[in-house]
Amino acid sequence: MVEILGEKHSILNQYLYELRSSTIQKDRLRFRENLKRVGSLMAYEISKTTDYKKVEVETPLGITEVQVPENWPIITTILRAGLPLHEGLLSVFDKADSGFISAYRNPSKNDDGFEVEVEYLSCPDLEGKELILCDTMLATGTSITKVYRALRELGTPSKIHVVAVIASKEGLEFAQEHFPAKTNFWLGAVDEEMTANSFIVPGLGDAGDLAFGYKD
Repeated sequence: MVEILGEKHSILNQYLYELRSSTIQKDRLRFRENLKRVGSLMAYEISKTTDYKKVEVETPLGITEVQVPENWPIITTILRAGLPLHEGLLSVFDKADSGFISAYRNPSKNDDGFEVEVEYLSCPDLEGKELILCDTMLATGTSITKVYRALRELGTPSKIHVVAVIASKEGLEFAQEHFPAKTNFWLGAVDEEMTANSFIVPGLGDAGDLAFGYKD
């Protein structure tokens, strides 16, 4: 399933507008806050697809039944741009465990472009768990695919959700080919083009730099 939330009328489109705007995105605090907001809205949509169970709750005036999540997901993110998005997801799934993965483009390993390397991984056991894997941008699809391969060493999830604010059409197709068939993709928007350096066009720029400052 591919759900492109920006194609529907909702407040998420305002956040996408501000994230993309070359003037508004200069406010780092607002940029990070908008990523959190998108994450929380994505989590709300994902919550509609998870399993629930009935439990009794005692109020000051009596007892009633409510439906609560049967199991909580494990929310994993790719450092560093995915951190605010992860925070937004975690604000909704507040009892979820978390995983963190370092993946970066290493141009020195490939004369024709770059090689994605996964260096650091800290994550709970995934066997039979519901996995949410988030990153702000899904450009070529190579990073998120390599991260998923690394995560498979920790078990086979029962469900997989991939969350990204903006994806390229090419990257989405690549990820769909390399993830299990029943993977759910939750996206804010899908853009048609990429530059020669594999940046999404029109995209929004370098999300990590915009959120946390420029790197050497």
